[in-house]
Amino acid sequence: MHEKEGTPLAAIPRVMIAAPHGRSGKTVLTLGLLRALRQRDVDVRPFKKGCDFIDPGWHALAAKATSRNLDRYFMEPDQLREVMLENAVGADMCVVEAAMGLYDGLDVEGSCSSAEIAKLTATPVILVVDVTRMTRTAAALVMGCCAFDPDVRISGVILNKVRGQRQRELVTQAIERYCDVPVVGSVPQDAGMDVPDRHLGLVTGPETRGREELLDGIAAVVARHVDLDAVRFIARCAGQMPRAAEAARSVAEAGLATETLTREAAEEARPAAEVRASAPNRSDASAVVAVMRDEAFSFYYPENLLALERAGARLTFVSSLADAALPPDADGLYIGGGFPEEHAARLQANAGMRESVRAAAERGMPVYAECGGLMYLGRRLSFRGATYDMAGALGFDTVMHEKQRAHGYALAVVRESDSWLPAGAVLKGHEHHHSQVVDLDPALPLACEMRRGRGVTGERDGLCRKGIVAGYLHVNAIASPAWAPSFVQAAARYRALRQGL
Repeated sequence: MHEKEGTPLAAIPRVMIAAPHGRSGKTVLTLGLLRALRQRDVDVRPFKKGCDFIDPGWHALAAKATSRNLDRYFMEPDQLREVMLENAVGADMCVVEAAMGLYDGLDVEGSCSSAEIAKLTATPVILVVDVTRMTRTAAALVMGCCAFDPDVRISGVILNKVRGQRQRELVTQAIERYCDVPVVGSVPQDAGMDVPDRHLGLVTGPETRGREELLDGIAAVVARHVDLDAVRFIARCAGQMPRAAEAARSVAEAGLATETLTREAAEEARPAAEVRASAPNRSDASAVVAVMRDEAFSFYYPENLLALERAGARLTFVSSLADAALPPDADGLYIGGGFPEEHAARLQANAGMRESVRAAAERGMPVYAECGGLMYLGRRLSFRGATYDMAGALGFDTVMHEKQRAHGYALAVVRESDSWLPAGAVLKGHEHHHSQVVDLDPALPLACEMRRGRGVTGERDGLCRKGIVAGYLHVNAIASPAWAPSFVQAAARYRALRQGL
């Protein structure tokens, strides 16, 4: 049962915030809803449809709770429902932010769309409509979204970027008359609703000064112009989730999940030294895996960190910018993606950490690095006319480009035995970057053959040297079940060798 309202977990109140197209303002409105509900003492748990790190990071700051990704490319329907229920334990309500347009997917059938997520979880949808230079046509747009797939339950509309009372009244009357869907909010154009962005999307939360004041300001606008009680009512009408009994049983068996996810949310923006000091010391851990997390490297799927712990690792967090060296007890190193180019001068200045990483790699420590982490392991990084020294653990340089080099889902198959990844293992994830590997040492093997995506060379990914595996693919542990156990086992072997066992 739900702790506060006596609601079965499978019927947890939930709602999806979607839109007919991208750039409708749904991310900022979602942040405002999360913070405004939290200010009302609603324990709200956020989710993001699709392969995204930045928006979930902002969700976690707004809601003070970990945000989980929901993605059909990575998850089978039952796994997706398990992830949703796992993150909903003890909550009052769940809010899912959609991606792109509601029905946009990988193909004409809408595979992997936000609409598919809404149907699989029986989650009602509130549609955000940007009504810039639009009045009655907004009703036609909403009507089309409602009629396109009757199994998608569109239960409300929020108007965005409204310019004046006349437009608000006319659009509201048209939608409620012709679509029989209530308008639960009408948000005006407001400079306070702007969140800074750059080439991969929003600037990450930990990098944004005054983020708490910014979120409080967005929440104030949303609370004034959106009927929060109506939003909660729509969420309470969600009802039972399909195949919920099986999903709930799986969640109950995964006892580690709630503790880890709660800690993950609390650690999101804290300095690595504080996180290490407060992390539980698991005496039963088979290996200690250092996770490099700070303003430069912040792109981690929560399920990846969970998977490493479930495989037997104890995680310790380290900063590439503030710490002088890797922890002395580290048996493995995980460097996720992020924005090393934006912090390249600081990364170069921290020569102690760069030397520590290089020396650990030379000793054979297992290292997994993806995208930004790959860039950090190279010799040099060029960005905006300047070149910066990186760790030098692998023989290549990276160059940042204005134009995007890769974006989308990725799939690779391990073909070489030069790494701790088992031959034949499938890695599913995504790529999203503007950088390019250049001056690559031809002697470096690449373990993975790309079946979807570009990787390092267009056909291969996963640069290997001693214990390093580094590539552009952001792996998702749920869709790549061999990854976490293989990594932790390699770290445990390294630990045994290091201790002379």
